[in-house]
Amino acid sequence: MKYCNPKFTFPVLSMLLLATTGCRKFLEKDPDSNRASIQTPEQMSQLLISAYPKANYMMFSEALSDNADDKSTQLNAYETNSSCYMYEETNATPNEQDSPQMYWSECYNAIAATNQALSIIAKSSDPDKFRSQKGEALVARAYNHFMLVSFFSRFYNAATAEQDMGIPYVDQPEDVVTKKYERKTVAYVFDRIEEDLLAGLPLIDDRAYDIPKYHFTKAAANAFAARFYLVKREYANVLLYANAVFPANNLPDQLRPWNGVQWTAFGAADLRNEYSKSSLASNILLCEAPSWFFRSNGSRYGYSDSIFNVCYNVKAICASNPTWQFEQKEYIYGSQPHVYIPKLGEYFKRASINANFGTGYIMLPLFDAEEVLFNRAEAKVYLGDATGAIADMNTYISKRALNYNATRHIVDEAKLRTYAGTQNRDTALVQGILGLRRLEYISQGMRWFDVQRYGITVRHAIRNTAGTVERTIEVRDGDPRRVLQLPASATLSGLPLNPR
Repeated sequence: MKYCNPKFTFPVLSMLLLATTGCRKFLEKDPDSNRASIQTPEQMSQLLISAYPKANYMMFSEALSDNADDKSTQLNAYETNSSCYMYEETNATPNEQDSPQMYWSECYNAIAATNQALSIIAKSSDPDKFRSQKGEALVARAYNHFMLVSFFSRFYNAATAEQDMGIPYVDQPEDVVTKKYERKTVAYVFDRIEEDLLAGLPLIDDRAYDIPKYHFTKAAANAFAARFYLVKREYANVLLYANAVFPANNLPDQLRPWNGVQWTAFGAADLRNEYSKSSLASNILLCEAPSWFFRSNGSRYGYSDSIFNVCYNVKAICASNPTWQFEQKEYIYGSQPHVYIPKLGEYFKRASINANFGTGYIMLPLFDAEEVLFNRAEAKVYLGDATGAIADMNTYISKRALNYNATRHIVDEAKLRTYAGTQNRDTALVQGILGLRRLEYISQGMRWFDVQRYGITVRHAIRNTAGTVERTIEVRDGDPRRVLQLPASATLSGLPLNPR
């Protein structure tokens, strides 16, 4: 039964979504008809199921990055896919799957859930019994704001963050239908994110979760902290929190074993099922989201054979012409213009028993062991530990190279310098790490964060029916188009739009 709880007010920042889709899914999971009557940590944990954005950023984030190409004029150019590739305003509706508008709305809906949880805890006669749930709510609130400010504001730069417009940091439940917000600075938003993150992390107790991978465990919170401080370029903290993700110092054992016996035997369906399993050691935090990611290989703008060749050049850092296992999977299950690596499968839920329409869902890995390894390696470079950074790269390659041989596939400084085209050791190491990260997260939108962090110029080709490039869209660092526009509904809260 669907119902709305009149005592729970959603933020006006996402009201348009609610007007079109009705009650949120987490209301269906409400342990009581009145949230104020939540009495137990178990009931609070049910509320916090909704503390994670039920939306997928991968498709619009990837289309913005240099991992996307114009594959063919014969393919469909969906609104979000096309507008992001063209760096134009996206006119998607707030409930259109995989759109920036939906991501904005879902993040603020998740924030509303965290604020409601924190309000109930604060008013409880025994707040300490909700200690772990309070920690989860604080870290989840920090994460949602971090993702929002990363996409909808100018990307964090310490030199300009005090002047750049941020996004509203919402930390109180709403008790009015329409509430006005203001956009303080990016620096202010990052200060609040850090405050929530550092306050919440020590409170988390993994024993509070039935299925820990669906919540901010200690490991997931530390992985988020490592990402946060990487963006801030506070590398000592990156190293501190990355190492805390796996306190047993067993990070190599947590990576996806692409070249292992079991994975080499997998077919495409097997890989999709395995990649986002909660039982897979690599996955640190998972979130269910409605998404057409599974079908996105048919979009006009995306991963192509030419992008494949650019990405796989990074293999030169370990050998002259190695074969990596997911490279094999690329061509077993893809052909031009639809090359792809099987990763995330889809669960299709029909609108009704006899309907031929419905909603596709994926299980989205928000943090994994591979990212922790890359973040740690990059931090080591800036902290002067080149040997440690190269060791981390070799660890990664040991799980990717087919018929891996520690001697034949070793990464060294000479190979890194050749790959990066520079004699500067640290620059070569960073370029090697960025190249590996780009390859690892093909189609998953993570490349956009590196494009923003390092101010990488994006060039998108526009082809005609013959496949010839007619023009190129070039977007350099500082271009206002690199910041996603706020949804039109946000203006109801008095928010100014991003400049164009």
